[in-house]
Amino acid sequence: MNTSQVMQLLEANQNDRGIEHWQRLYPNSKLKSFGIGLTVQRKLAKQIGKNHELAMELWQSDYYDAKVIALLIDEPKLLTREQAEQQVEQLDGGMLTHVFSSCDATLAKTPFVVELASDWVDSRDPVRRSCAYGLLYEISKWKKKSAPDDEFFLDRMKHIENTFADESRSVQGSMGGALLGIGKRNVVLNGAALKLAKQLGPIKFDDDEKCEPMNLVKHLTSDYLKKKFAQ
Repeated sequence: MNTSQVMQLLEANQNDRGIEHWQRLYPNSKLKSFGIGLTVQRKLAKQIGKNHELAMELWQSDYYDAKVIALLIDEPKLLTREQAEQQVEQLDGGMLTHVFSSCDATLAKTPFVVELASDWVDSRDPVRRSCAYGLLYEISKWKKKSAPDDEFFLDRMKHIENTFADESRSVQGSMGGALLGIGKRNVVLNGAALKLAKQLGPIKFDDDEKCEPMNLVKHLTSDYLKKKFAQ
């Protein structure tokens, strides 16, 4: 597919309710939206297929949905650190930031992601810090031999403990996601994550408090994890 064909595909899948929702949530956004939900966007991305050049073209679109598709179809081996640094500056907040760093993100599959996440955790930019914790969540799911060891994740949790109180709710929400992912890796990390989760309490991650706080303790003590770590 080319850019024109992708835009036609997005227009054909536009959702009026989603458009209204977008306009209500982001009335001042410079981006327009076809109102397509992430589940449908994922299906469309699979239909389009991986294509770095197409992803770069779609990223220049003034449609939010096209930018999401760009993030979903990019190729990890061709995505550079320079590109990541440029794109993080252009994020328009909301789900775009989430898709950029989490949601099985392409960025999380690059060879430099561990280094990038470690650098961004200490960034002065709150968007980069939020993305860093999204990437840490993705890294926490790795089962490959090259995955960081427990000491790496324990160090990240210590950093969360030391900086949590001074962060914005959006970054705190990303911290909670990372903590949840780390706590699912093994029994040692689960114990450390659970201890910190009890200390932090439920995490309120939206300023208008329309969503329920993230109850990490509940998730880290689920029956599924109890069975997993009992084996």
